[in-house]
Amino acid sequence: MQGLATAIERAAAVADASPVLSLGVLLLCGYFAGRLAGRIGLPSITGYIVAGLVLSDSVAGLISGHSTERLQSVTEVALAFIAITIGGEFQLRKLRRSGAKILVITVLEAFLAFAVVSAALSLLGVDSRFALLLGGIAAATAPAATVVIVREMKVRGEFVDVLYGVVAFDDAIAVLLFSVILAMVSPQFGVAGAHHGGVLFAAAEAGAEIGLSLLLGVAGGAVLHLISRRAPSDGARLVVTVAAVFIVTAGALALELSPLLANMTFGAVLINLSPANRRLFAVLEPVTPPVFALFFILAGAELQLSVFAEAAVVVYGLVYLAARFAGKFAGAYFGALAMRAPDNVRRFLGFCLFPQAGVAIGLALFLQGSSIFATAAADVQRLVTQLVNVVLLSVFINELVGPSISRFGLTRGVAAQR
Repeated sequence: MQGLATAIERAAAVADASPVLSLGVLLLCGYFAGRLAGRIGLPSITGYIVAGLVLSDSVAGLISGHSTERLQSVTEVALAFIAITIGGEFQLRKLRRSGAKILVITVLEAFLAFAVVSAALSLLGVDSRFALLLGGIAAATAPAATVVIVREMKVRGEFVDVLYGVVAFDDAIAVLLFSVILAMVSPQFGVAGAHHGGVLFAAAEAGAEIGLSLLLGVAGGAVLHLISRRAPSDGARLVVTVAAVFIVTAGALALELSPLLANMTFGAVLINLSPANRRLFAVLEPVTPPVFALFFILAGAELQLSVFAEAAVVVYGLVYLAARFAGKFAGAYFGALAMRAPDNVRRFLGFCLFPQAGVAIGLALFLQGSSIFATAAADVQRLVTQLVNVVLLSVFINELVGPSISRFGLTRGVAAQR
């Protein structure tokens, strides 16, 4: 056993010293894990995530936390491609037909998730202020699994259009809702200068971030449209498209805006400026599979088994998961019912909203690193740490079972529309 441990340590040191080797090992392991997952009836995404978990510090230790940090750019690029794909579905003719429907469904599922999670955790004895913050985080939905599963299944139709629309608007609502809740509850902890201007300031700040993100996406899409018209070949179009994606993503990160919203807008602007811009989306497709695979493998590598160490976190996390799913499902159902959406949207859309990852973790970690709680009392800081661990636990379980639940909803929803 000691010899095996030594061999693993040496392999980890070599992989840690070479990011290129790390990428190769991750992709190869992910490939075989994805194939194995497919053979037992699971989405390949689940195989990628499990491969990352097995290789991570939590299990084998072949890929260290330092390595995943060095490969963070892969995650940023993958999310950019995912966001552009969603934005490319936002054609004006589709929005005229189903824009109101999408907006009503999104608002209801986000706010019901918030309400059910907040109420359930409060009844369980969680501090009501932190229950509200967890409710705000619960409103967010991860678009990555949705996009990759839709691509794997090669499905289209009204069900997919509504789903893309909901996950696109969902995170914007979640960020705004969380910001307002944080401004409401932070003064109750007696923190000096908590969020300066209160609720209105928080809403204005979140609104400005959303507005500037949209503006950056519009600018990026318009510039790429002009440049790509003169591109002589698909290879040239790929070069300028990838360059534009990198610039928009880096710009959003540098300005502390939302890369997701910026790239969604980027894709929407492209597809609406000219039908010929479909070629830009087409040339990206062959490039994305390894990037998406790495994204989910790295997501698995960042999962930590240590979140299962505290009994209260496990209980709160499981209640959070169940309450969030109930709120999302009920909100999607009643929103679709109110807007007279087809039966398949009412019955199956909620299953596709189960996945949650990046935005939820981002909001939780923002709270932990926020200056608002830097000078708070020790018991408040302990509650913040517990809140972060609840979110991490829910994301851990979500990453493993979410893709299967989402694929179930997609399969049934698309089959019912035929």
